[in-house]
Amino acid sequence: MHATFPTPRRFRAALGVAIFTLCAASWADYREHPDVPAYVDELIATHGFAEDWLDGVFAAAEKSEEIIARISRPAEKALEWHQYRRIFLTERRIDGGVEFWADNQTAIAAAAQQFGVAEEVIVAIIGVETSYGDVLGKHRVIDALTTLAFDYPRRAKFFKGQLTEYLLLVREEELDPLAIKGSYAGAMGYGQFIPSSYRAFAVDFDDDGVRDIWSNKTDAIGSVANYFAEHGWRGDGPAAVPVQVADGDVAESANAGLDLTRTVGELRRLGVGGLDGIDDAEPAALYRMKTADNAEYWLGLHDFYVITRYNRSAMYALAVLQLSQAIRQRYRADGGA
Repeated sequence: MHATFPTPRRFRAALGVAIFTLCAASWADYREHPDVPAYVDELIATHGFAEDWLDGVFAAAEKSEEIIARISRPAEKALEWHQYRRIFLTERRIDGGVEFWADNQTAIAAAAQQFGVAEEVIVAIIGVETSYGDVLGKHRVIDALTTLAFDYPRRAKFFKGQLTEYLLLVREEELDPLAIKGSYAGAMGYGQFIPSSYRAFAVDFDDDGVRDIWSNKTDAIGSVANYFAEHGWRGDGPAAVPVQVADGDVAESANAGLDLTRTVGELRRLGVGGLDGIDDAEPAALYRMKTADNAEYWLGLHDFYVITRYNRSAMYALAVLQLSQAIRQRYRADGGA
């Protein structure tokens, strides 16, 4: 558990306006934003929120220029594969994965059995997202989502939707809307769920009556596994394989998107090598990953696509897979199951 992150035990959802008012003096007052009153009216009409509760929330929400700057220029967008890979395929992150797996072996095995998701993939997702809970995010979620909903026009519709999901979430779970921290984009917990993902996929995996993905590793593990199961994880073959591409036209067609718009048979007929044992009918996508001095080609299959539903990036999916394989190899070498 990150030291600065509040433990999300049940708070009373109907926090008094007086509490918010005391805090508001040190924050920008979003009640004065021209787009907020109509949004508040919509929340009241559609979801039955109390006006004074919403008034307190938006009085306390703070606009963050840092959040706008970070989402406008995400660091990973400027990286090539060999640079991106070095961030996640480190000895520290591999060793951390082995330790996290060993410390949470029972919960991870139970999640893999119930949801059909590989144990090492569950571990790797948490490793990539938060370094096994060490980096859960420093921004108040209410500040991040309010800032992006009302002061980041390019994606305002998406983040306004997430803000609504967040307000519903804290009401349902009886959480303090001002206490929860996460990423600059409002992602939360060990697996960095955005609010809509929390509401749809977070699970109470230890049956204690609370869905807690911030401080309860068992719930976080089950929630990550459930996310993959709900998005169609199969686990019946490789998620991605390295391939050889000699034809220039085929090479140029790589990185066309994340959807599996080709088939293995089509790519085999075009001369792509390294496809032995994979059925011709399997949907696939071809990716070119830049190395320091050249490029390598990878074929993404069904479960690769599922990983990109967690984060819409082929580099992300490949990093998760390679980290999972490295963790599994070391975990078994250390005597793990």
